[in-house]
Amino acid sequence: MIKTKISKVIALGTIIFCSASVNAGAVLDGIAESGELRACFDAGYMPFEMKAKNNRYIGFDVDLGKVMAKQMGVKYIPVNTAWDGIIPALITGKCDVIMAGMTVNAQRNMKVNFADPYIVVGQSIILNPKLKGVIKSYKDLNNPKYTVASKLGTTGEMVVKRMLKKAKYNAFETETDAALEVINGKADAMIYDMPFVSIYAAQNSDKVAVILEPFTYEPLGWAVKQGDPDMINFLNNFLRQIKGDGTYDRIYSKWFKSDAWLKQIK
Repeated sequence: MIKTKISKVIALGTIIFCSASVNAGAVLDGIAESGELRACFDAGYMPFEMKAKNNRYIGFDVDLGKVMAKQMGVKYIPVNTAWDGIIPALITGKCDVIMAGMTVNAQRNMKVNFADPYIVVGQSIILNPKLKGVIKSYKDLNNPKYTVASKLGTTGEMVVKRMLKKAKYNAFETETDAALEVINGKADAMIYDMPFVSIYAAQNSDKVAVILEPFTYEPLGWAVKQGDPDMINFLNNFLRQIKGDGTYDRIYSKWFKSDAWLKQIK
């Protein structure tokens, strides 16, 4: 009788264990079954994700995603998504991971889980050339007489609202439209991520001035749906691997230490 009960307990434990194993790593299981890694981003964030002249997507995140998919043995599928809808797209299953230069912050972390940061950036300033030497830091822009632009739903916008409360703020759907406001004289400055500011300033050196040194600390991370530690574990180990074998440095140099890719974009 005792032996029978023990056997039943062992059998039940085996069933529970097997059931947990089947349900573990739902995202990874889905990727393996579909043969696709679907990565959400918002094309236009140089040099992370952009649309090339041949309508293909290129950029730092895109290359990292392709390497990830190759190592998984699946096809990389880019999912271009408007920024204000990118987290809902992940949550509703339109993509498996957000690889989009997304800053890790508390509000987003309440909706998604982040892997370890894969790069750290911060906010910099694009200035109207007339203000060069007049504006020496972001603090100088915190004045009702100045108009500041940024992209809707980004950390740039959050920074303006939190740190430049006295300035007039104009939000735009894309970072390019926000930067054009400065060139066209409709905004005194634009607050945005340092990589974009650096590249845009290089392309328009005769039209804008910059304060390039970031005044915020912003780690960027890949995001996945909450409740799947196996996917987080995979992403963290993948990042360690490519940083250890030189793949990360090679891709980083391609997009951040060279401007050869500029001729590919529209």
